[in-house]
Parts: sequence; C-alpha cells; structure tokens
Amino acid sequence: MSARLLKFPSDLEELQELAEFLQYYNREHHAYVLLLFCSAYLYKQCFAIPGSSFLNILAGALFGPWMGLLLCSTLTSVGATCCYGLSNIFGKQFVIYYFPDKVAMLQRKVEENRSSLFFFLLFLRLFPMSPNWFLNLTSPILNIPVTLFFISVFIGLMPYNFICVQTGSILSQISSLDAIFSWTTLFKMLAIAIVALIPGTIIKKYSQKHLNLDKSEKSVHVLNGWKSN
Repeated sequence: MSARLLKFPSDLEELQELAEFLQYYNREHHAYVLLLFCSAYLYKQCFAIPGSSFLNILAGALFGPWMGLLLCSTLTSVGATCCYGLSNIFGKQFVIYYFPDKVAMLQRKVEENRSSLFFFLLFLRLFPMSPNWFLNLTSPILNIPVTLFFISVFIGLMPYNFICVQTGSILSQISSLDAIFSWTTLFKMLAIAIVALIPGTIIKKYSQKHLNLDKSEKSVHVLNGWKSN
C-alpha cells in the first residue's frame, strides 16, 4: 500500500479511507499505530478540539469493541484532565472574560448541587447543558476536584464512547450494503442502543429526586456528543 498524508477525518468517507489504511499497518506495526492514535486523541482532547466521535469510531475499527472502548474512555479522561490543567494554569481569565454568563450559570448549578456533586457531573456529561470542551475548561473555575473530574469524565462519557466504538467495530466487518441490513448487524445495533441508554436512564431518575435542576434541564434527552461536540 502506497504512503499517504495522514490527517484528521472530516467526514465518513475520509474516516473509512483512514481506517483501511491504518488497519493495513496495524497488522505488523501495532505499537506504532497505537502510539499514533493515542497521540492524536490526546492532542484533540487537551486543546478542546471537536471531532472525537470520528476517533472513537476509528478505535473500534482498529482495536476492536472492548479494547477500543477502554482505550477511548481512558484517553478521554486523561485528555480532558490535561485540558483541565491547562485551563487552570493559563485559561481561567480568558474563559471568564469571553463566557461570563455561562460560567455564572454553571457556578450557580454546581453550588446548588455541591452535596451531590459527583452525580451532578455525571448528569452534565450524559445530558449536557454545555459542550464537553466548555465543561473541561470551566471545571477549574468551578472548584471541581480533579480526581472527581477525572472519574466523572471516565464514567459519564462511557455510553457515548461505547456507541461510537461499537459502531466502528461493526462497520469494519461489513463488506457490502446487504450486510448492513442483516439480522446479526441489526441485532447488534439494537443491543448497543439499549445498553447505552441504561446509564442515562438511571442518572436521570436520580437527578429528578436528588439534584436541583430547572425543568428545562430535566427535559434534555440527548446523549452527550450528539447534541454538541
């Protein structure tokens, strides 16, 4: 296979081409492909660059459903924590200056739910009032402990990562359009959707009883990542 210029995919066609290219090299150079993937993922997460969904799908195609899920969940948490650290050191004043209203709103909500902060953070990841990148940048301003932040990102974004990684794993095994509509593929996609909805349902029921949320916030039904990136 001839050499090609590697870049972040911007659509599904580019993603498929990149996946095929890296799958070829992954057979004999697994460590290098893994290092390349981790570096690219952390780069996007550290600097709050949108587009992690494509990398999650790519992980499923390259590393399989379960290794890909563990890898993406870990990299998401590590990268988001690095973004947290950069914001804490360099970005606080800029975030407050450019987004004063949003920061004030999140600050108020965090203080209102300080007694159940961990579950509130999970709620924000599963049913976001703000994009992920903004939550990463503002968390130091909101005085959220870094350990709690890391764990909430790891668990809270796992359903979203699960959907993307499993989708990538399934698509990498499909060689024709007919295979997409096979009973096996449809059953897998249905199972993925059901499993991914379970954490959100649990957190939503908990939030209705224990968290201090506005009605408009309680009515959000979108998994993180599909609403905003």
